[in-house]
Amino acid sequence: MASPHSLEMRERLIVALDTPTAQAAREIVSRIGDAAGIYKVGLQLFTAEGPGLVRELVGSGRKVFLDLKLHDIPNTVSHAVKSAVGLGVHMLTVHAGAGGDVLRAAVDAAGPGLDLLAVTVLTSLNDDDIHETGIPASISDQVLRLASLAREAGCAGVVTSPRETAHVRKTLGQKLLIVNPGVRPAGAGKDDQERTATPGEAIRDGASHIVVGRPITKAQDPARAAREIVLEMQRASS
Repeated sequence: MASPHSLEMRERLIVALDTPTAQAAREIVSRIGDAAGIYKVGLQLFTAEGPGLVRELVGSGRKVFLDLKLHDIPNTVSHAVKSAVGLGVHMLTVHAGAGGDVLRAAVDAAGPGLDLLAVTVLTSLNDDDIHETGIPASISDQVLRLASLAREAGCAGVVTSPRETAHVRKTLGQKLLIVNPGVRPAGAGKDDQERTATPGEAIRDGASHIVVGRPITKAQDPARAAREIVLEMQRASS
């Protein structure tokens, strides 16, 4: 695994293919091309189209972030991770809230070729939301607790909102990948995200990767939108 900060900036931009069909996803990838380094396939697209599209993207030379947020018993998660390894994906998510045994089983199944990322607290949630589920901590404290658990289990990185990135980076060090969804260029709407930041803010706070969806995929020129975000990331890192 490369150091989070030695990666080419284009390789640190993940475009979310949150589309209902494989054809729509193909069109987006075709329009963006190499302006972004990684493409995210999440629950909507994977449920609609299955692993065939993932194989197709990997076969075309694309890096795929398979965002399934696995949360089940260790044996089931382990087998699912092995299936993802067989697909050749670059990144895969599992819920940190599933516990240490699940995370360790997932890490063992992932091996050295797959970056396993532990999801901490979803970016759509706020403090009231997690209190409603019986968690008394603040989101910041809960994210750090789960990120620490993931690091101890051997995960390559974590997924958290930009709001918690600086604290996680400072506390857990430079080697951990920190992937930020909920990233929006200045002036873009928050959509269904609660805890957001701009690409530059996320990079300055220590994110190794950012995930951007609609501001790129819905743009008139998606490749140009991606290149502008990469440029903002480069400026923030200099």
